[in-house]
This record gives sequence, structure tokens and C-alpha cells, in this order.
Amino acid sequence: MYHLNDTIVAVSSPTSHKRVIVRISGPDTVDTVKQVFVPISAAGAGLISGAVAIDAELRIDAKLYLFLAPYSYTGDDVAEIHIHTNPSLTKALIGNLLKMGLRMAGPGEFTARSFLNGKIDLAQAEAVNEIITCSNKFQLAAAERLFSGRLAETAEKIRSQIIDCLSLIEAGLDFSGEDIEFVTNSQAVERLTDIKHKLEQLLDGSISCESVLDLPAVGIAAAPNAGKSSLLNRLIGKQRSIVSPQRKTTRDVLTGLLSLRHSNCVLFDCAGLIQQPNNILDELAHQAAIASLQKASVVVFCVDVSKEDWSEDIAIRKLFRTEVLVPVATKSDLLQKNILAKRITELDDLFDTVFLAVSVKTSAGIEQLKTRLDERIIELATGTSKLDMIHEIRDLSRARSRDTRYEIALTARHKQAVNEAIEDISESISELKAGSDEVAAMMLRAAYQALSGLQQHIDEKILERIFSRFCIGK
Repeated sequence: MYHLNDTIVAVSSPTSHKRVIVRISGPDTVDTVKQVFVPISAAGAGLISGAVAIDAELRIDAKLYLFLAPYSYTGDDVAEIHIHTNPSLTKALIGNLLKMGLRMAGPGEFTARSFLNGKIDLAQAEAVNEIITCSNKFQLAAAERLFSGRLAETAEKIRSQIIDCLSLIEAGLDFSGEDIEFVTNSQAVERLTDIKHKLEQLLDGSISCESVLDLPAVGIAAAPNAGKSSLLNRLIGKQRSIVSPQRKTTRDVLTGLLSLRHSNCVLFDCAGLIQQPNNILDELAHQAAIASLQKASVVVFCVDVSKEDWSEDIAIRKLFRTEVLVPVATKSDLLQKNILAKRITELDDLFDTVFLAVSVKTSAGIEQLKTRLDERIIELATGTSKLDMIHEIRDLSRARSRDTRYEIALTARHKQAVNEAIEDISESISELKAGSDEVAAMMLRAAYQALSGLQQHIDEKILERIFSRFCIGK
């Protein structure tokens, strides 16, 4: 799949940018740029200003960054040509380079070369793609943790403990005919139980990269005409949902992207929840609303604070279940301050929670609502009840030095390998207790091999699947 003896080229900058970065890597990098870039020093690394030949007749101003092996990202010679141009000229330049014998890079091939040349481990390679594709700050923090290499460090320590225990068990098997005991079964079980516990902690205390790749869904739930459509429009900043004083104007589930301070989410508004639908359309809208809210990560529960009777709202609150609820008292501008304060207290007591008074008309409470949503989404993603993640984003090195549960980021592939190792060690413990040392040793070797799959001995098809998710040029 991957050939390290040829020279590859690709555009590594976003297509929307006016400044284009053409990246080249491989053994012929320096010779190639000497032919297309004027002037160029003999073979020195660094930044060079000059012009690049688009074809035989056209040259444009450019800057060349040259990184010589082995002190480059890929471990090979790397050149980056930075130009301000249009897609047509970029295509012409790439075509010219291909005619000179370069090959178009595949998805993630620059990072793949970095891995294959031993510049980064596989977990760090996967983190590169997560950093590129992340859409919010806690995604970035999780990816940066993965890139920090702590997974490789932790896995290596645990593998070392497994091989130590395995060597003692196998030594006992080799000298089974003599009166020599390297480790008792109870001691081996104790060691393996400790290793298993560390692996379980690794899973329990990890940030799941996949869990933060998909934007969380935030639903707005309320009785008809509680002001939730107006709230959605106000939060996303455009007229996404129809607003009318008439009840039940929303039939379908309407969505919009909400950008918060530290995260993004998909905000959706669905039909007002009603206990007794009057017709088939009401029934279908009601069912769609319930289904959407059951799947939501966070639910904004709106109650019209200006009305006298909340019996309908009490019944509606029982229709959906969610661990993360943000209670909101809408239409707060319709009441005087003293009456509003009394009503909010009544709502808090009635629903046994804390309501936030908001008004779409005056914007009162809107920013506080965004802050609460931001906090709840971060809590949901990190598993912590405080905004520690925000502080960790600001100073990741300080966060790593703290003894916190959420220190290592794992992908689904990593979790599968750790789970396999835990199962193999559990089986090894059972066999040791039963006196089957040979089978126990075999299961320990399987556990060691499973953890080795995190960083090494990776099948080529697995590598291809990992790097196929990358952008061309990365």
C-alpha cells in the first residue's frame, strides 16, 4: 500500500484559502524544487523567497519552506511551496510536478509516512486527523491529548507488566520438574488483577474521541404556544421556525446549528407536546417530537411563566426522560419583576428544579441560557460536573500534571484492543486459579498481542482504513 521510495505531492491547504500550500515529500524533494523554484540554495533547510514555475513560460512569486530528513514531519525531505493564486494555476503546478515523476499523495499519506518512519506512533497519527476535523474546543482538547502520546506511554507500561508476569509463569513451566518456584499462582493472580484494574481505569477514565465527533443534539420541549419556536429563532439568529400566536403551528422537527462559546450543537424545535391529539397530523407530530427528545443529549424544557395553569406542563414533563435538562421560563417580559420572581419560585418548587427566566422580546436571560447549554454539553462530553475541561484547554500541560480521571483520549479501535486485553487477562486469572498454567500463559500472550495492536504489528488493511479518513495533503 505505502511506498517510501517515491516522492509524493499534494495540496495541503483548504481549498477555500487564497494562500495555497503545495507539499512535497520523498527522496527526490530537493532535486524537484531545484527545478521549479528560483532561486534556491544548495541543500539548506529553512525559508526561501523566490518564484515557482507553473509551467515553462509562467512563474509566480512564492515562498519555499524546506525541511531536510530526518528532521521533518514525515522523516523524509519535505518541501512546502506557499503561493497566492487561483485553483487553475494550482492545478497546473501540480500537473507540472506529476510530469516530473512525482506521485499524487493518497489520503493521509504524509502522516502515514511519519508513522512508518517512526516519527510518531499510531495513536498520534490518528490524533492528527481528529485535530484537523474537530469542530469545537473540547474536541480539540481530546485530540491534543491523544497526540500527546500518553496512550502509547501508558500501554507500554502495562505491556511491560504483562510480559514480566508471563515470563515468570513460563519460567515455572520450563522448570516444572524441579523444585523451583518463580511465582506462586496467588502472586500471579494478584499481579494480573492489578493489571486488569489499570486497563479498566484506562477505559473508565478516557475521553472518547468518537463521542465528541458528532455534534450533540439539543431539543426544545414545551406545550404548544410556549414560545419555543421564537426561542430557537433567537438562539440561532435567524427565522428558522414559524412563529404564530396560534397553537400547534409547528408540525415537523426543525433544526439549526447553534455556536456556543466552547462548543457547537444541533438545536431542534419540534411540535408542541399535547396529551390528546385531535387528528392524525397531531398524532404524527406528537410521536416525532417524543422520538426526537428521547434521543437528544440535552433538553431545554420551556414553560410559559405568564400563564396561570401549569397542569399541562406537568403532564408534558412526564412524557420524556433525559439526564440533562435545562428548565426555562419563557415570556418573562409579560410580568412585572415582583410577580415574575414569585412565579419563578413557584415553578422551581413545582418541578423541583431551577428555572431560568428568559424573554425573546427583550433578550433577557438569552446569554445565560447559552452559557448553561455550553456547560451542560461540556459536562456531557467530558463526564465531569465542572468546567475543568475549559481550564484544561487553556493550559493542557497543567491539566496533564493533575491527577484527573479524564487524561487519555481513546478511539473506538483503541477501546476494542483494551477490552480484548481485559477479557484475555480475566481468562488467564481463571485458568491460574484452576491450576492450568499453560492456558493462562497462552491467554497472557493474547492480551500482550492485543495491546501491541495499539501501536505496532498493525495489519496493512487496518492502516489503510485508518489513514483513508484523512484529507489529501495531510
